[in-house]
Amino acid sequence: MNRSLPFICLAIFFLISCKNNTNKTSETKADTLTEAQQHLAENALKGLEAFDGLAVHTFATEPMLKNPTNIDVDERGRVWVTEAYNYRPTINGNPTNAAGDRIMILEDTNGDGKADTAKVFYQGPELNAPLGICVLGKQVLISQSPYVWAFYDDDGDDKADRKEIMFSGIGGEQHDHGMHTFTFGPDGKLYFNFGNEGKQLKDKNGKPVLDQDGDPIDSKKYKQGMVFRCNPDGSHVECLGQNFRNPYEVAADSYGTLWQSDNDDDGNRGVRINYVMDYGNYGYTDEMTGAGWQASRTNMEDSIPFRHWHLNDPGEVPNLLQTGAGSPTGIVVYEGSLLPKEFQGQLIHCDAGTNIVRSYSITKNGAGYSAKIINILEGEKDKWFRPADICVAPDGSLIVADWYDPGVGGHQAGDQTRGRIYRVAPANSNYTIPTENYSTPEGAVAALQNPNLAVRHHAFITLQSMGAEAVPALEKLWNDENANPRMRARAFWVLVKMKNANAQPYIQQAIKNNNPDLRITGLRASRELNADVINVVKQLVNDNDAQVRRECAIALHHNKSAEAPELWATLAMQHDGKDRWYLEALGIGADKQWNAFFKAYLNQVKNPLQSAASKDIVWRARTDEAVPYLAQLASDKNVPVQNRLRYFRAFDFNTGPAKSSYLVKMIADNTSNDISLNKLVLHALDVKTVQHSDVAQKALVDVIQSVQRTPEYIEFVKQYEVKTENNNLLQLAIDSANAGLGRDAARLLLTLKGNALVQKVLSGKDTLQTKALLSALSGVGSKESIDIIQKVALSPGYSMNIRKDAAGKIGKSWGGEDRVLEILKAKKVPAELVPDVVASVSGAWRGSVKSEAESYLPDHAATALKKAPTMNELAAIKGDAVKGKAIFMSTCSVCHVAGNEGKDFGPKLTEIGSKYAKDGLLDAIVHPSDGISFGYEGWEIKMKDGSAMSGIIASKTETAMEVKFPGGTTQQIKMNEVASRKEMKTSLMPEGLYQNMSNEDLANLLEYLESLKKK
Repeated sequence: MNRSLPFICLAIFFLISCKNNTNKTSETKADTLTEAQQHLAENALKGLEAFDGLAVHTFATEPMLKNPTNIDVDERGRVWVTEAYNYRPTINGNPTNAAGDRIMILEDTNGDGKADTAKVFYQGPELNAPLGICVLGKQVLISQSPYVWAFYDDDGDDKADRKEIMFSGIGGEQHDHGMHTFTFGPDGKLYFNFGNEGKQLKDKNGKPVLDQDGDPIDSKKYKQGMVFRCNPDGSHVECLGQNFRNPYEVAADSYGTLWQSDNDDDGNRGVRINYVMDYGNYGYTDEMTGAGWQASRTNMEDSIPFRHWHLNDPGEVPNLLQTGAGSPTGIVVYEGSLLPKEFQGQLIHCDAGTNIVRSYSITKNGAGYSAKIINILEGEKDKWFRPADICVAPDGSLIVADWYDPGVGGHQAGDQTRGRIYRVAPANSNYTIPTENYSTPEGAVAALQNPNLAVRHHAFITLQSMGAEAVPALEKLWNDENANPRMRARAFWVLVKMKNANAQPYIQQAIKNNNPDLRITGLRASRELNADVINVVKQLVNDNDAQVRRECAIALHHNKSAEAPELWATLAMQHDGKDRWYLEALGIGADKQWNAFFKAYLNQVKNPLQSAASKDIVWRARTDEAVPYLAQLASDKNVPVQNRLRYFRAFDFNTGPAKSSYLVKMIADNTSNDISLNKLVLHALDVKTVQHSDVAQKALVDVIQSVQRTPEYIEFVKQYEVKTENNNLLQLAIDSANAGLGRDAARLLLTLKGNALVQKVLSGKDTLQTKALLSALSGVGSKESIDIIQKVALSPGYSMNIRKDAAGKIGKSWGGEDRVLEILKAKKVPAELVPDVVASVSGAWRGSVKSEAESYLPDHAATALKKAPTMNELAAIKGDAVKGKAIFMSTCSVCHVAGNEGKDFGPKLTEIGSKYAKDGLLDAIVHPSDGISFGYEGWEIKMKDGSAMSGIIASKTETAMEVKFPGGTTQQIKMNEVASRKEMKTSLMPEGLYQNMSNEDLANLLEYLESLKKK
């Protein structure tokens, strides 16, 4: 779970209102309850609203359970719960239970729909806020980074008798972006995922787990969050998708199609739902470099929510849906019949950030899908309703876990003792668990069709153990053309996975079925079993269904058959030039074999520039064979340069030797000296090629001349280290001294060894130029720049006017703040300059720096800190949102964006009112370090030159990282210049911000922030 601001301590009572539906059912409104009453367990249902025809009931509440992070429902309808009382105590300052967290079993023994017994399956000090539970008969899998535990109840007494490690080495302990839960698939395999803190997978002995290619599963091969499949014993692990941020759960339907949600960097409205196309890259970071989504690149998306996932880049699988802001959690595929038809066969998903349980009605769209949202359960007015997980019970009802907290994870918890479990079902539907008969094949086949995964798991392994005895009953369902195809698919999977079974006849039946989903299932089975895959693809390669052909392309992934290139080319010839899903499937199929596959395609298409479809193939290709055509597309003078950006970006994904020569040729052929074209070419070229090409060198000179005094000028001079521009950089620093452009010019001037030019100005007689250059240097923050300013301030060789000006600029950077304290402590500052040096840190982000510096002032008297006002005190003041916006602009906008205003440094606040009430917003202002959002941690970075800086690492590759500073400025740093980096314990948001605000100001600011809600 994740969030935009630190945790809050109080919030208003919740009211779930399903906006997508005009007909709803609801309990009695709770408007007359006090805030304390609203949070009581007995009032949990008041204000709830559900989809028309559905009712919500409390299955269990505190004190029966607390802080449920994840649930599973077993075949008896019992709810298993992982609790997180000990969640992040070192950050929260909350008490802990030395006995450890618990795994609970909640049961309704009398059929009234409410749990009346609660058992502790296991409690131990090694359990620290586990994030996943999967009940598989007598085995219970618990996901808790850095481990996956397998607990066993050997004697059936609902107590764990033993435990062992299944996987290890996964991310940091108690990290929300680590290991998440397991789920049982229709093929008898386990599916699971971890977030971008997972980084690697090791076995119980600490040895690297190898993927389907025999490579270690780690961050060297894969990027960020990943999705996996493995055998029930943890063997034969396959990585099925990568480059997610924080996928919380993965759900598999009966055909073997995978779905999951993914969280964005907080505040960027990029939460997404994904169809997981096997072996796909999902674009959280740059596929080639690992750079973050904010890093500059050619053909960047116009909208931040789409830019967040690199969606314009070749090689990124599209998103099914983007839902905006939120903190997505549990997800299931509902394949029951109890709920209304709108939800049958659809995804159902929890979003704890937006207090909602949704259904996504999915429609096939070419080789991909589209979806619309239908709300099932919503808590818009109760910021404590945090649906953390959802499961399907054996009767077909939904079981929802509510973490019930003022916040939504993000390493912080505001309430340790509350937690609720809800049941959602049609009105007057009793919680009656069907009795399954596993003793006969017919009974086990009936159980296989249950919507609950635990029942299906029991049926699957029972039918497997029956062997040949179970085949007639399974074949009866498999061959029933009138049966639900999802149920037929389940029978099919059992048949082909039988020990020593001859799967080929069933696969042949499946791929010849009239239902494309069953044809897909047959192909997937042939891949899993390695059962004559090429022959199956040959039979389906011209299928009239784009999704079947999509699976054919994926089936060729790393397939070394001599027939594979021709089959791929046949599939590529059927691309329509519009279907991005199909195109990416082709890309996945051709991975590591582009040379042979693209040559086979050329044999069929002859001219790959003749259509939108073939141009797409060229754009997606990763081979020197495609580069000549890519160059033609990128340099086509009949097309505006802006429309050619996608082709220039594609050069970044081709690393062969042909790339540079064709790019240089594009410059040579540009006889009209089109600057806009040469700019793009130079962005795609490497420094070494330009240095050895007279044509490219001349183009670089012309381009630099054309972009003088712009950020793009700085970018080109820096990229190619053009020292002949030092004089121009100096003048730019002087002329734009108080702007970011001047600061960047001064920084680059020092990087390019222009110190002599700097010293000449500082020693000159032009006072205005000297002061301007000092201003530009004051924002650089490197050791060299601070040394220069300090030397001017403390050297008697300069006039007192200049010295005082320099003294007032020493502390204008993070490193400068440290230097101020250093020279004041060492008594290096003359008495007449102490006030100026102290004044240089008057705007310091660290209040401690400002306070300590002020202590060196003569006759200094310490000012008592004002006590933070309580919410009750502020509630007595009628807030004014208009005045609050003015306070935001003067105080908060230097680090936060709201709408189109403010600086992009901390989490965006555009929709913060949808997540938190005023109580929580006040807590975030008063206690900014209580819960720092993942991805917004501050880092102290020490450089090899002795300088230091602090900021947010916005992007990091093997060679460079981009650091973002308060105020939204950024600096790119080469990794070989970094001595060390250390994560800060406190927020970069300054403590004591409220000290300079009146209570009226705070009330107005809270009124404005609470008004920032999703439209």
